[in-house]
Amino acid sequence: MFFQVSLITFTLKILLLVFFYLLLRQKITIMEQNKIEKIISKIVSTRTRNGYTLENMAHELDITPAAYRKIETGATKLTVERLFCIAEILKVPLSDLLEIENVLQQTNNENAIGYQQKIANFYQESKEVYGELLKSKDEQISLLKSLLEKRGFV
Repeated sequence: MFFQVSLITFTLKILLLVFFYLLLRQKITIMEQNKIEKIISKIVSTRTRNGYTLENMAHELDITPAAYRKIETGATKLTVERLFCIAEILKVPLSDLLEIENVLQQTNNENAIGYQQKIANFYQESKEVYGELLKSKDEQISLLKSLLEKRGFV
């Protein structure tokens, strides 16, 4: 009897975990779909603003107008390769279609100056260490030569 109750409790826990997993997975899928819809919406607005028709885009992508229409309606998945091509055709940076702000680029540029300085410092420190190693090598060679001379090998 105790075993049956434990098995039922265990089964219920498993079912609850599966239910919550499926619920979470559905929520993630909806969030991903919303992001894709935003990107497609941005493509459509940029395309119309630039005066391109569905047919123009289809021709540039070397697909049929119906196939391109399916991309814009979400019936066909938008691939990364196709997204790059669309950005190139529309002559807009990919970051515009993905709505990525330029703040990241500014931060990277500011960091680049710091990294360049660190590289210059590293080079200078390496140059000094290299000089010291060469000096030490010369001293060791002199010492070895003097030992050889004392023992009569030279």
